[in-house]
Amino acid sequence: MLIGLTGKNGSGKGEVAKFLSARGFEYKSLSDVVRQELKRRKKPITRKNLIQAGNQLRQNHGAGVLASRLLDDLDIDRHYVIDSIRHPEEVRALKSRKGFVLFEVTAPAKIRFERIKSRARENDPKTLQAFQQLERVEGKSKIGSDQQLNQTLHMADFTVSNAGTLDELHDAIAKLVMKAAKKKERPGWDDYFMGIARVVALRSNCVKRKVAAVIVKDRRIISTGYNGTPRGVKNCNEGGCPRCNSFSTSGTKLEECLCSHGEENAIVQAAYHGVNISGSTLYTTFSPCLMCTKMIINSGIGEVVYNVQYPLGGTALHLLKEAGIKIRKLKV
Repeated sequence: MLIGLTGKNGSGKGEVAKFLSARGFEYKSLSDVVRQELKRRKKPITRKNLIQAGNQLRQNHGAGVLASRLLDDLDIDRHYVIDSIRHPEEVRALKSRKGFVLFEVTAPAKIRFERIKSRARENDPKTLQAFQQLERVEGKSKIGSDQQLNQTLHMADFTVSNAGTLDELHDAIAKLVMKAAKKKERPGWDDYFMGIARVVALRSNCVKRKVAAVIVKDRRIISTGYNGTPRGVKNCNEGGCPRCNSFSTSGTKLEECLCSHGEENAIVQAAYHGVNISGSTLYTTFSPCLMCTKMIINSGIGEVVYNVQYPLGGTALHLLKEAGIKIRKLKV
């Protein structure tokens, strides 16, 4: 889950972030991207410089650049709370990642100003009038790449008031997180197993194409395989396969290829360990070739789910249909 925070100065975004961080969410801020830029430029980190540098980054690299850069550093299996979201394009960039929700934290201007005064930072406005003027500047701009906080606030999925006690704020946030968690979609079983197959493919040592297969029975993985040279033979990327290392045109010199295919290895590994795969489902990143298709049929596999069609796999797919094997193409 990615929980984004937006709100006007002094609304309490930091307190919300602190609350979530204490409950397992990793804290990230778009301002950190700007701080890194100021350090690179060897400029002092002040509110004025942060706003100016952030606007320049948006102008030069697109309005969603801060969010895009931050997303590159996020792991898909962790929860994050992301602070300092001030532009609609940043919201749109973050919404490209499943599980993102935007919280707006609100409080009356006078309460927020009192909070600003109590923290007593050197560059903070000293009067309510100056505070409100700064808000008008930060709220909107005629320059599209500048901060557009007012528009950003309207994009919030949830709004939480921080005009009362900390306990009231914490209780409201806890309820919203549970509400957002119920809306978060988990991957379906097909996406789950195909996603694992794509990770397995990363183990391939073939220099031509990385392919992998996962055999599943009763929603349990019973065998995996990826393409590469046979056990005990020099790896493909170390010179073990003459066809691959001569970088032959696709579809040619197949008789010289020493690499076993991902589906082949998954089936052979099951046989090697004495695992029954009859009636199972095979998830493969590419549709099987003719050789692997014959192994699939004779091993008793009942279904084949593939992500991308193998260029020479037309005959193989027809043979699978003739043998009564269920075939599905899954777009990932």
